[in-house]
Amino acid sequence: MSALFNFHSFLTVVLLGICSCTYVKMQFPALLEQRTGFRGVFWKAARIGERLSPWVAVGSFAMGVSIIFF
Repeated sequence: MSALFNFHSFLTVVLLGICSCTYVKMQFPALLEQRTGFRGVFWKAARIGERLSPWVAVGSFAMGVSIIFF
């Protein structure tokens, strides 16, 4: 089933996207300097990961636990 139609998979994809964008921005900041257009979406995801990192970590942990038990 597509990740767009399954809410659990959609949340997993969003969390992985946020974590990936944050990692890329920390390692290669020049890649995500543009704040508008298509690359702006990734810049915004990296910004969410930077500012809400405790909540993103809790969400990632919860998704990992829920995959194990469900």
